[in-house]
Amino acid sequence: MKYLVILCDGMSDLPCDELNGKTPMEAASKPTMDRLACASEAGLVKSVPDSLPPGSDVANLSILGYNPEECYTGRSPLEAASMGIEMDADDVAIRCNIVSLSKEDSFHDAVMNCYCANDIHTPEAAKVIEIANQEFGSEKLKFYPGISYRHCLIIKNGKIDLDMTPPHDITGKRIGDYIKIIEKNQFLYEIMEKSYFLDNSKCLWFWGEGKRAELPLFREKFGLSSVMISAVDLLKGIGKLTGMEVINVPGATGYIDTNFTGKANAAINALENGADLAYIHIEAPDECGHRGEVNNKVKSIELIDELVLKPVLKVMDGEHLRVLIAPDHPTPLSLKTHTRDPVPFLIYDNKTSVTGVSTFTEKTAKSTGIYIENGYELMERFTNARN
Repeated sequence: MKYLVILCDGMSDLPCDELNGKTPMEAASKPTMDRLACASEAGLVKSVPDSLPPGSDVANLSILGYNPEECYTGRSPLEAASMGIEMDADDVAIRCNIVSLSKEDSFHDAVMNCYCANDIHTPEAAKVIEIANQEFGSEKLKFYPGISYRHCLIIKNGKIDLDMTPPHDITGKRIGDYIKIIEKNQFLYEIMEKSYFLDNSKCLWFWGEGKRAELPLFREKFGLSSVMISAVDLLKGIGKLTGMEVINVPGATGYIDTNFTGKANAAINALENGADLAYIHIEAPDECGHRGEVNNKVKSIELIDELVLKPVLKVMDGEHLRVLIAPDHPTPLSLKTHTRDPVPFLIYDNKTSVTGVSTFTEKTAKSTGIYIENGYELMERFTNARN
């Protein structure tokens, strides 16, 4: 038995006026997904518990079979693991975005123009982080460069519960309306403000703090060898901490220009060479949702169908293959941020025929009446279903 997970980050959505009342999943031409849906178990899964924020960290832990209410310590520690940062028990990791703000006399009056600094290139971003270390680094504070706009700050003997706002939640909004200064976070806002006046367009933005993460090994939980294929440090970090083999695909960007074919080939190679399960995480639908790019979100779903799902199914046709397709959370175009609404899923087995749904959408998944309240139970259902 081989297992394939295609995690379409942020794919589910709300009906859009620009799509004549359809969601991107409904509007997209995705013949391969829809063909599988006809012979799949489909339903809804609640990937984000009410007690936690609706982020890709929490949601992907759930989909991978981990109860985030038991093991989640914050977003940035997962990314830090991918970056090879060794955290001590009293360290706090904080996500450090490079963002673009409007030019104003007052930092608080600036508007969040872009949470990713207009897709800043990694070499340019590395220079920004180098300057940050020169200006603000110390024995207690150290900045680590990541990819594009995503970076990390490690604080020795740091504090959590800092009440920092994710920048992708406030695109187009005055940042001062979302800044809540408390004693624990005051020095971070001071660094953000100083970094703004160093450049007066780009700015450091902190959020997603947490303590060192420790996760049970995926193989011990499910008895399967596995690989993680993703462009982003968050998923690579989860993969590393859970003992999955992390595969880096050249040209994987986390956006719609990513190397879809390279990700498919990486999964095929892994499955053909002994891996039991391949987890392909594709960030593109989520990024399009954050940017309000309606047509690109539809296109990203179509590219996943054509360049990832279709070729893997073709090559693995001779194997007993089970496939799970799902978003981690919705990223509605109208909101440009995540919600915790249940997401659609399908489970397909190429050796077993079941009566499924006509197409893979939010509505058809809901129509089956299948609902998984605890998202972390989906992986067990997938790996044990119809054995």
